[in-house]
Amino acid sequence: MQLPVKSKRSITSLLAALYRNPPHLLTYAPIFQFLTGNPLLKQGQQVHAHMTLRGLQPDAFLGAKMVAMYASNGDLMSAHQLFDTIPQPSSLLYNSLVRGYCRCGCPESTLLIFCQMHSHGLRPDNFTFPFALKACADLLELLIGKCIHLQCLRSGLEFDLYVGTSLIDMYVKCGQINDARLLFDKMPMRDVSSWNALIAGYMKYGEISVAEELFGGIHRRNIVSWTAMISGYTQNGLVDRALDMFEEMRRDSSEVKPNWVTIMSVLPACAHSAALERGKRIHNYASSIGLDSNPSVQTALIAMYAKCGSLVDARCCFERMLENEKGLITWNTMITAYASHGRGLEAITTFEDMIRARLQPDHITFTGLLSACSHSGMVNQGLKYFNLMSNVYSVEPRVEHYACIVDLLGRAGYLAEAKEIIDQMSIEASPSIWGALLSACRTHGNLEIAEIAARMLFILEPENTGNYVLLSNMYAEVGKWEEVNNLRALLKDQGLNKSPGCSWIEINGKGHVFLGGDKSHPQAREIYMLLEALPKQIKAAGYVPDTSFVLHDVSEEEKECNLATHSEKLAIAFGLLNTDPGTVLRVTKNLRICGDCHTATKFISRIYGREIVVRDVNRFHHFKDGSCSCGDYW
Repeated sequence: MQLPVKSKRSITSLLAALYRNPPHLLTYAPIFQFLTGNPLLKQGQQVHAHMTLRGLQPDAFLGAKMVAMYASNGDLMSAHQLFDTIPQPSSLLYNSLVRGYCRCGCPESTLLIFCQMHSHGLRPDNFTFPFALKACADLLELLIGKCIHLQCLRSGLEFDLYVGTSLIDMYVKCGQINDARLLFDKMPMRDVSSWNALIAGYMKYGEISVAEELFGGIHRRNIVSWTAMISGYTQNGLVDRALDMFEEMRRDSSEVKPNWVTIMSVLPACAHSAALERGKRIHNYASSIGLDSNPSVQTALIAMYAKCGSLVDARCCFERMLENEKGLITWNTMITAYASHGRGLEAITTFEDMIRARLQPDHITFTGLLSACSHSGMVNQGLKYFNLMSNVYSVEPRVEHYACIVDLLGRAGYLAEAKEIIDQMSIEASPSIWGALLSACRTHGNLEIAEIAARMLFILEPENTGNYVLLSNMYAEVGKWEEVNNLRALLKDQGLNKSPGCSWIEINGKGHVFLGGDKSHPQAREIYMLLEALPKQIKAAGYVPDTSFVLHDVSEEEKECNLATHSEKLAIAFGLLNTDPGTVLRVTKNLRICGDCHTATKFISRIYGREIVVRDVNRFHHFKDGSCSCGDYW
């Protein structure tokens, strides 16, 4: 029986032919195989109904094809019900069900069916083992994985290409990279999938040079090889290498084209380094090859644009998506984007839209929502949603939610209430919670509670120099120089160094990095000349240097000089020198922007008529016409 081209119209014609000329039982097998892997469940059910009306009961061979059809369409209940009607199931039938459960993301059920198959005396083969091993990898069940490895060994299938690669992948995901490498080295024949699995493993555990050596040894790299390297670089913070690798793949590999996973792997590299221009180029490239319509890519684009400071572009990507394409991850990404930009009202509106779309929020949703309320000073709204979490949406508060609430109350000046929340928590307070309280104490000048928070932080994270610096700054503000010196001595005794302020800016697709007081840049002379002229201009406009942000007990003149060379000011000056008037400047800082730099940047935005976007460790600040989007509340 010759099957027509796969389409709903051809399937309809086929069904009509079945009713006119009922076929032999075995003829149904290629029909179900034909329907497998396509969104044609209804047609498959019709063929099944035709068999039933004729009183035909499938044997193990035909049953395997039917189970595969149902499972490939996500109807595991029908697949299993049909499986249970077969009197003498075969290995082929078991394989269809094992594969179905595995591909539908049900690893526990996959292993249960695998064990049932074994108990019935049926031997797994090279089609069964890979799915069972994948289930072990998904569940991180190393012991079961090793038992299955022993079965593979006894069956003589340890070095089968598919089985061997699945074993490598299982050991990698279960944290046994050495066992994975041992097996890889023993395999007499390997295909590119074996190399890819091991490369991903070494990248996962930060062994970059080993992964690079393996990548260099692959003769015929496929898209998975390139994506494993790009994703690995991104995950290890080597964002420039990730972007360079992506460009190398596009330039040098004519046979390999990026897929949606590749695009998703490289976009976070742009977000991490605030490389908006490169992110836009990748977006344009994805559009040119038809990948920007993929919902996962669209969600990654939303995150990239938001983290690069372009909330407008992020919102455009969000609104271009169809409502049925927006999953929970997409909504969470947009809510989190609004939170990082201090747009509390928009975050709440997006959350309510999500609820109207009948999606159930999770802990990530509420982290973004509470953070948005905190950064916008929306205390009552934040407390309301915190109470709704468990009472209405059955999401139990975690450490990150308590940190948001402490931050919410602390920023608004309710320090005693924030401390009371910590004292009444049913879970142990984490460094993020005490850190939020300490930061709020710094803002509102409450040294008493700050000392309590700092002492806890010195115990919980003794190597975090930021906590020492915050408390030291507070001591310096009230002239307690002996305490300042004691903290400095404590840092010195513990061999800790203060994390230097670092800012970077992207100009014409190239990143430029500046440290505080940095004079190593080729344009350092011009940058410092501009900065020397700035105080006169911005002071004339009303700027008064806030020397409380300088720790050292030195003269006011020296303090002002210290403030003038903060890393974010260097990056802004460089941007003013190297971009056309009206160009938006986008600066990223590794620490919290200091109050003086915040004030100075407002004046610079007015004098130069520039929009300046500064992303610090907590949020985005959009400076324009002498004001900041945070409303001086951060």
